[in-house]
Amino acid sequence: MHELYSARKHPEFVVLEIGEEIGALILHAGPEAHGLEIEISPADDDEHRSHKEVLERDSGEPAYTAVFDQLPAGTYTLWSEGVPRLRGVTVTGGQIVELDWSATARAAA
Repeated sequence: MHELYSARKHPEFVVLEIGEEIGALILHAGPEAHGLEIEISPADDDEHRSHKEVLERDSGEPAYTAVFDQLPAGTYTLWSEGVPRLRGVTVTGGQIVELDWSATARAAA
């Protein structure tokens, strides 16, 4: 039997690969989202999705995040449980966008 990747704390650093036309997105969530799978798709292509889990990261105090790196600059849609939760998320090349997922989850409920 193997352990779920999201079940353990993740104290390791996250290395983000960003550059001229490549950015990253960090979603901050509450503990209730721990283990939730978040999908992302280009704004004009709902069928082409990738996903990340909300993980508990520990750098002194717990933080719950999903980290998407190597995203081509553009506009995206965020999904959970097969439902589009947030459209129009803009990722800029060479930058990190940070969003509060807990506000999105409350609005979707």
